[in-house]
Parts: sequence; C-alpha cells; structure tokens
Amino acid sequence: MSAPAISAKAEAIAAPKQKTGIDLYSRFALAGAVGCAVTHGALTPVDVVKTRIQLDPVVYNKGMIGGFRQVIQNEGAGALLTGLGPTVIGYFLQGAFKFGGYEFFKKQSIDYFGVETATNNRTAVYVGSSALAEFFADIALCPLEATRIRLVSQPTFASGLVTGFGKILTQEGVGAFYSGFGPILFKQVPYTIAKFVVFEKISEGIYNNLIDKSTASGGMQTVVNLSSGLGAGFAAAIISQPADTMLSKINKTKGLPGESTVSRLVKIAGELGFRGSFTGLPARLFMVGTLTAFQFAIYGDIKKALGATGGIELGLAKH
Repeated sequence: MSAPAISAKAEAIAAPKQKTGIDLYSRFALAGAVGCAVTHGALTPVDVVKTRIQLDPVVYNKGMIGGFRQVIQNEGAGALLTGLGPTVIGYFLQGAFKFGGYEFFKKQSIDYFGVETATNNRTAVYVGSSALAEFFADIALCPLEATRIRLVSQPTFASGLVTGFGKILTQEGVGAFYSGFGPILFKQVPYTIAKFVVFEKISEGIYNNLIDKSTASGGMQTVVNLSSGLGAGFAAAIISQPADTMLSKINKTKGLPGESTVSRLVKIAGELGFRGSFTGLPARLFMVGTLTAFQFAIYGDIKKALGATGGIELGLAKH
C-alpha cells in the first residue's frame, strides 16, 4: 500500500464519525436541557423577587436589592428558593425542546431551501426555527410554570412542586395549567426569536470580523458565547417583559366562574397599562441577561463534550 493511501486511511480512522439524526438531536436537546435547568434554577431567588415586584408593586417598591431584603425579613432566606423544583424540571424540559428543536427546524429549513437560499435568508430561518421550537417547548413548560408562579405568589398554597401540582390538578383541573398558555406563547415566542436571532447575529459579527472560529480555542469560543448570549438576553428580556408580567398576574389566582382566558388578559392589560406592564424590568434584565449568557456558554461546552458537532452554521465567512 502506498504512503498516501496509508495516510488517508489513518486520517479516516482518526477522524470521529459525525453524528446525525436522533443521535445528534438528542445531544442538542440534552445540552439545552442542562443549560436551561442550571441557569434558571440558579437564578430562582432573582425570579422570586421579580415575580413579587410584578404581583405586588405597592409592597415590593424598593427595587431588586430592597425586594431581596423584604422577602428575607418577612419570610426568611428559604423563601428565595420557592418554586425551585418546578423551575428546574420545567426548564429542563423546555430547554430540551427549545435548543434541540431549534437545531432540528433550522436543519429542515436548510434541507428544504438549500444552503445558498437559507444563507441569504438566514434571519427568516432563525425566526421560523426558533418560533416553532418554542411552541412545542411551551407545551411542556406551561404546567410547571403555572405551579411555580402559584407557589411564589401564594407562599401558603402548598409545600412544594408535588403538592402544588397535585392541588391545582385536583381542585381546578388540567385546564388551569394552561390558563396562561396564551400569555406564555406571547412571552416566550418573541423572547426566543430575539434570543436566537440576536445571538446568531452577534456571534456571526464577531467571527466574521474579529476572530477566526476555525482556529479559536475552546475558551475563546466560550467567551464569544457568553458575550453574544448577554446581548441576546437583554434584547429578549425587553421584548417579552409585558407578557411576562401578564403571565405572573394570570397565574396568581384562578379565574372567576365563566371568565375566559381572553377576557382575563384584556382585563389585566387594562389594569396594568403600558408603564405597569414593564414593572420589574431591571430585575428581569439582570436575570435574563445573565442566564442567557450562561445558557449559551453551557450549551456550547456540553455540545462539544458530547461530540454534537453536526449542526449547520449560516453566515460565517470562510477564512
């Protein structure tokens, strides 16, 4: 056997086989699930304070730091972890559908339109893929988010995830878990679109103008993911804030007999007004900016660790 043939055979053996299909997308899903569960779980105390500010701004009117002090003074430090269980489980499921679904729908779009057309219209690909992924993610998230908000807004409602979930189910039925499905879509779909589109655009700009991704170290790629994720988080927080406030309000208590979700939303929107719908934004900017930055960093690192390198990136210049 000639030397070139031996060399080619050795390279083929050394090169890891690229993952495809369910093997690839399950790894994307796991990476996204871990990233979302860890970040949302770690920021549970911030979310507790943010939700209290949204639901009772008259009492919690001293900003985020003051809100922390009020909660600790009135209920003890343990209250800052209220809703941790449904937060971790809910966002584990949501992260799996969101990140795994985004990669899946992006690949389907590229296959359908072709790489050149998809690249030229990549913003539309990002928007469509993220919106579809989030729709399915919210179906999984909604019951656990409803439970979390009830636990945070009514500290005496139940002792935790299992009892709270069971109490809502037995007393109010399955429909109660999805009373906030409209607001959660209104919140999460624009949130996720902004999150992925802004992340893709910022990272694309960095890699095309400042850093050659093909030669960038793993640490540098993590820094780029953090930076792009921070910008994406700020954009996502601002766009989705009004719906986030409405979601907290609608899940605080059950509706009146015969009152539809739409009529409740209209009533809540009227009560809040434009300014009221942005109540708690500073706390949420901090929370969403931080968690989104770390989500993308964790997601990127776990993808590499799992060998999930089969995703297609659009818009990166060839160096």
